[in-house]
Amino acid sequence: MYALIVPASTPFVLLATVMGLSWWEDHVLPSAEPVEAPAEALSTPTASAQHPELTRVDMTLTKEVAKR
Repeated sequence: MYALIVPASTPFVLLATVMGLSWWEDHVLPSAEPVEAPAEALSTPTASAQHPELTRVDMTLTKEVAKR
């Protein structure tokens, strides 16, 4: 009878382990993070990055086909 209990309870033990690790990650690990942000990060200017216009794929393929 005990031989049937161990295989049947294995998924529940694994689920409890994963849930315990998730709880530990949420509650224990954030306390290891610094409370204040470094001063350098606050003084950096926020410049809006201008991305170059991407070439359209259909235009590129049309030009390549036209060259043939």
